[in-house]
Amino acid sequence: MSDLTRRIVVLGKTGAGKSSLANTIFGETLFEIDDSANSGTRVCQAETKFVNGTQLMWVDTPGFFDTSRPEEELKSEIEKCIEKCAPGPHVFLIVLKVEKFTEQEKDVIKKIQQCFSEEALKYAIFVFTRGDQLPEGMKIEQWVDLDQDLRNLVKKCGRRCHVIDNIRWKKDQTDEYRTNKFQVAEILKTIDRLADANTKSCYTIEKLHAAYGSWVNWSVGVAGLAALVSIAVIVAKK
Repeated sequence: MSDLTRRIVVLGKTGAGKSSLANTIFGETLFEIDDSANSGTRVCQAETKFVNGTQLMWVDTPGFFDTSRPEEELKSEIEKCIEKCAPGPHVFLIVLKVEKFTEQEKDVIKKIQQCFSEEALKYAIFVFTRGDQLPEGMKIEQWVDLDQDLRNLVKKCGRRCHVIDNIRWKKDQTDEYRTNKFQVAEILKTIDRLADANTKSCYTIEKLHAAYGSWVNWSVGVAGLAALVSIAVIVAKK
């Protein structure tokens, strides 16, 4: 595969619009859309195609906080996603919606960081779907700045963020900013810049394993603490 191929792994919670984003970027339906509560993407799926002269290897992942699968199964599938684009992705696209940055969204980001480590943000671009919810005349950077937690998060990845609407921005709009044609071109430019910067230091499977070890230790520590609390409660009741 050519060194110019941009290897991309897409992350986000179930229902964030990851598969729809892929279809919008490629301009055709390559990824199945599922609007149910369960994750539409059950296993990682990879497609490689040219878009605007750039070859993209796009790996869609199962949703974090999938409502119907064990965490261990999710971790195993995430590892397969990294292996599919060996030696590793140049870019992580983290998909969120233009909506209130709730505790659940924060938990999704925490889980992504636990899975991949905070170093993953070095490779990250945030893409917000549901662009129709963006207030009139406002750009996505301005909207992000309205929430301190979200602003701090996006700052960690160099303020790389874009917005798209997989449904309503397909039609011609008077505001060029609110068109998928414009936003796809901008996303591709950011992917190119980040991929060029990470050509010699892509996110490898070794980095995932190192992060996974931290995740296991963290999970064991939390489980151990919970067990101690339970024991203390039982003793107190006696």
